[in-house]
Amino acid sequence: MNGDTPSAVTFTLRLDKWLWFARFARTRSLATRLCAAGCVAIGSHTGAKPHHPVRVGDAVTVDFPRYRRRLVVRALGQRRGPPAEARLLYDEPTAPIAHNDMTPAWTSLFADEDEAFDNHPAPQGVEGPA
Repeated sequence: MNGDTPSAVTFTLRLDKWLWFARFARTRSLATRLCAAGCVAIGSHTGAKPHHPVRVGDAVTVDFPRYRRRLVVRALGQRRGPPAEARLLYDEPTAPIAHNDMTPAWTSLFADEDEAFDNHPAPQGVEGPA
């Protein structure tokens, strides 16, 4: 014994394991790939590695192909349980954000030409753009 009391010990869990327990990945290897791809951030630490320690109270951001989820870790978990048990591991203070809402509107490099083309009268017998 080194004199640590249970209240002084900080409990952590690997990030990939927590993502798997919380059901953000179907398998632990997919959770590892999600981390390795740079899709997971803990607090301001972007590109968190699979072995990064997760603690209760950490803010975790997960980027999926179509949306981003911002979470707060409530518990670490002991196993990968049913979905109802997994939802107890985190809070989601905001709704998932679609990537379409995050990215600025795309502007064509030829916007002036496109506008001129749309306003140009069509030749007789040919219909213009719908």
